[in-house]
Amino acid sequence: MALVPVAEALERLLEGAAPLATEPLALLDAVDRVLAEPITALRTQPPFDASAMDGYAARAADVASAPARLSVIGVAPAGRGFAGVVGNGQAVRVFTGAPLPEGADTIVIQENVRDLGGGQIEVTEPTAKERNIRRRGLDFTQGDLLLEKGRVLDPAALSLAASANHPMLNVVRRPLVAIIATGDELLPPGSELGPDQIVSSNAYGVAAAAQSVGARALDLGIAADRKEAIAALVKKAVAAKADVIVTLGGASVGDHDLVHDVLTGEGMKLDFWKIAMRPGKPLMFGKLGNIRCIGLPGNPVASLVCSQLFLKPLLARLGGRTHRQDIRPAQLGAAMPANDLRQDYVRAVVREEAGELVATPFGIQDSSMLRMLADANGLIVREPFAPAAAAGAACNVLMLR
Repeated sequence: MALVPVAEALERLLEGAAPLATEPLALLDAVDRVLAEPITALRTQPPFDASAMDGYAARAADVASAPARLSVIGVAPAGRGFAGVVGNGQAVRVFTGAPLPEGADTIVIQENVRDLGGGQIEVTEPTAKERNIRRRGLDFTQGDLLLEKGRVLDPAALSLAASANHPMLNVVRRPLVAIIATGDELLPPGSELGPDQIVSSNAYGVAAAAQSVGARALDLGIAADRKEAIAALVKKAVAAKADVIVTLGGASVGDHDLVHDVLTGEGMKLDFWKIAMRPGKPLMFGKLGNIRCIGLPGNPVASLVCSQLFLKPLLARLGGRTHRQDIRPAQLGAAMPANDLRQDYVRAVVREEAGELVATPFGIQDSSMLRMLADANGLIVREPFAPAAAAGAACNVLMLR
């Protein structure tokens, strides 16, 4: 089977992917969720002309010059307006958010007022008309479009929806990705390891990648290198109504790489198997009914790089989110040899020097070395058959953080 170019693999993997069904959620449960429909205002805000400051509501003609003496005829706290009318030489004590009394057209802030006692005040600074007043509908009016479909519900968006009198919001359902690790050699972190065993680490990074784009991760654990063990966990993923099944390892060409046989045996239709990239060549993709199945390489760096390039865009699209890889122009901090037929993603440290990004690749790029990936903040993208490049040559960098 010929190696599939990276761009084509991504296109085929995303083909037909669309936001999942919607669900109604209370505001407090909708944090970081994606709106499934536009939100319009159910009310006007503010619903009345209101004071923007603590102070005194008055007629601008009476306080255009200072000092000015006024009689206080009442009080208007927030939530309870003054029933009378402000006339010549009169004022009403008001607090922030209180309705503007009839007859008043300015608010004198309390710092500019001296209490003379006996219901009399002296305005010590002139105040112009319309000062410190929030007119009705200043923020929005009933029927205004407030939030577009597809908006991620951050704190400001949630507060706006609440202010517009929405107790519930329709959001896109979060994709569920079921993760299955495979391998007799694997044990979970914290285990007592035998001489031929290693810690299973890939699932944690893959789950974190999924959660970073709003998906839910279901870790189904480790399957032994037996078809029936792998099939049992695949059945659990299907029963859990996973939208995506991710397998870790076992999808290459060795005698113990059983994932392909199990998934096709369960009904998966294979789309592609093996990509022209490094690391990550043995990546598999197919569909099991409506479930998308991604077989990630067992090498941890390859698994996480493929998660960045393929899993995150897929889950983002299913969850109604926009996801773009952060690719920036840079200069090489060290010489690089010519590339072969595979697109290379080279771990590097990216720093800003004299206003330019400089990407310095690590000298060793073994796909088992997680520490180097943790230290890297970018991946130098080397196109297939790229010629040798000297330090200082232009390059593109996929930023990881």
